[in-house]
Amino acid sequence: MLNSSEILSQLVSRQKNYALTRDLYCDPGVFQADLDHVWYREWLFAIPSCEIPKTGNYATLQVGAYPVIILRGGDGKIRAFHNVCRHRGQRLCSKASGSTTKLVCPYHQWTYELDGKLLYARDMGDDFDASKFGLKPVHCVDLGGMVFVCLAAIPPAIADLAKNLIPYLAPSGLLADAKVAHSSTIVEKGNWKLVIENNRECYHCSGSHPSLCRSYSDNPLMTVMEGPNAASPEILEHWDRCDKAGIPARFVNQADMQWRMARVPLLDHAESFTMSTKSAVSRLMGNMPWADAGSLMFYHFPSSWNHYLADHAIVFRLLPISPTETEVTTKWLVHKDAVEGKDYDIEKLTEVWMATNDEDRRVVEENQNGIRSPAYEPGPYSRTQEEGVIHFVDWYAGVMKGRLSPVPAMATE
Repeated sequence: MLNSSEILSQLVSRQKNYALTRDLYCDPGVFQADLDHVWYREWLFAIPSCEIPKTGNYATLQVGAYPVIILRGGDGKIRAFHNVCRHRGQRLCSKASGSTTKLVCPYHQWTYELDGKLLYARDMGDDFDASKFGLKPVHCVDLGGMVFVCLAAIPPAIADLAKNLIPYLAPSGLLADAKVAHSSTIVEKGNWKLVIENNRECYHCSGSHPSLCRSYSDNPLMTVMEGPNAASPEILEHWDRCDKAGIPARFVNQADMQWRMARVPLLDHAESFTMSTKSAVSRLMGNMPWADAGSLMFYHFPSSWNHYLADHAIVFRLLPISPTETEVTTKWLVHKDAVEGKDYDIEKLTEVWMATNDEDRRVVEENQNGIRSPAYEPGPYSRTQEEGVIHFVDWYAGVMKGRLSPVPAMATE
């Protein structure tokens, strides 16, 4: 199991634009370092806010060693807490989602208000101060209908992302007028970094994703953008069209590429990710003016990539389980008033990405199986096809090197 200095050494010595070493994809020490320095310190996409629309609605997730609960309070505000009773540590909620008027520990019935305040603790004595035993909060923010959480004591700045993401999501109704039509969770037997790397390129798409390639082009020029005025002619034409309709679409990103977003056209004016390439939902989201508005593609390292179409949205969340296991959750969002069986059919809505997710699972698992071999050595990325992978690996290596590097000793007199 590698220690911090050994991990840092491998990151510092890695060859530029090459894949990572075997240890960085497999080693338990690296996995723990990833948790400590990435997953426990960055903002993570958790849920769409429409998943918990009413007072008392909650959802839970497991981030490494930390169980977290997200719930909507009586004031309408969404909050997050460590899903741990302040008495003897029992998990308060074991289900993935649900609804409650109060949070009641199933062990000894300590009872908490939806804002985390301890309301009731039986037989604790006259000197017991309930105000000292409220639930421990987790940083939580709702950005246009996407709820992010951060476990760090002091979270990184998120204002720049909020400033850009909220207006880009606005044409979809900020997702406030959406509902979850379907949810799917799978476990991929591969390191979380391999899951993201696979997502960040379409080099593999023509050989792996026949359903997706009906509407999504595997031409790298259709997703490679250098700025708000630097892209392929097809993308620039689409951006001009969106500009005239008042729809934010042009490429915007964080300097280190932790996040980026842009609206890109689908293949041959396809409307949606369906086998027919036509809309899956007859009731469009928000105020989208055309069915072929393309996909607003938004990713945020380390936990999410997303597609926002005219008729529906698909949000993806990944969470690390072990060095070689990753949970991937996909949710399909439609207009809150869309009626299943009338405005949309679940199978038609989900079949392309259900197939694509399973195809990606197999690719990632075989990738992991090959990397386990002592014969594996890092190979070069394609600058044409795998630029997105390079962005991710550079971001990851930069974050880890910065956080693993020893702090210089203070000068003394």
